[in-house]
Amino acid sequence: MSQASVLYDLPGPKARRRNAILGVASIAGIVALLAYVGWKFYETGQFEARKWEQFEYAAVQRELLAGLWATLKAAGIAAVLALLFGAVFASARLSDKWVLRAPASFVVELFRAIPLLILIFFGYYVPLQYGWSIDKLWALVIGLMLYNGSVLAEIFRAGINAVPYGQTEGAYAIGLRKNQVLRLILLPQAFRSMLPAIVSQLVVLLKDTALGFIITYPELLFVGKQIGGRLAFGLPYVPTYLIVAAIYIAICGLLSIFAWWLQRRLGRMPRTAAKVLPAQDVGEDAARMV
Repeated sequence: MSQASVLYDLPGPKARRRNAILGVASIAGIVALLAYVGWKFYETGQFEARKWEQFEYAAVQRELLAGLWATLKAAGIAAVLALLFGAVFASARLSDKWVLRAPASFVVELFRAIPLLILIFFGYYVPLQYGWSIDKLWALVIGLMLYNGSVLAEIFRAGINAVPYGQTEGAYAIGLRKNQVLRLILLPQAFRSMLPAIVSQLVVLLKDTALGFIITYPELLFVGKQIGGRLAFGLPYVPTYLIVAAIYIAICGLLSIFAWWLQRRLGRMPRTAAKVLPAQDVGEDAARMV
């Protein structure tokens, strides 16, 4: 008999063999696809020294660093505001008062349904229609905050609702108020389960800063487009975008590593527990109560 897991039966020898074959075949297919793409790049001259020559100049490197800084600045501001937005509207959606719950639900569902690109357009072009000047950074940040904050609000609400209801009942039984129950009991337990989803959404937010090139915000992709369009170096769009993609992958990888480290650290944190009294002390305490 095969060993059983909580959710499914563990695969037997044949299933493990089949899964191993499928895994090897998938890896071979991915390697073959990457090799084909690399060969096509080579065949079309994307690896010529002329197309990569400009990246040796300090001025081009400073351009990339400036674009990276603009990307990180927009992502950092938007991430903080989105987390605050999500926390506030998740708390409102969890409220017992419909006056808070109904408007918060409407706002969250509205901005989750609108594409991020439209929010960025609204944030930048609508004020211009009325003669108001808005910085491109804040137009991008507002769009990122509204969309990602709405998604984070749902993550927070779902994570808190996933905590067993007995925790809430126990907290109310010892006289805690609702805000104390949320802050002291539910959030610390829900945060561990919400952390992977929060980090995934922040990675999405970081990558979505690339949409800033639509409003000519000088982020990394916009700078890469300018560098790749230089005729003197043979229009090196592909080499430039490869470098930009590698930078994005490195940043997202670092963020994922930080989240993994934080989750491991939170998992090792000591949990407080009531002091266990010896049997003799328990008997003496009971006798005094009698």
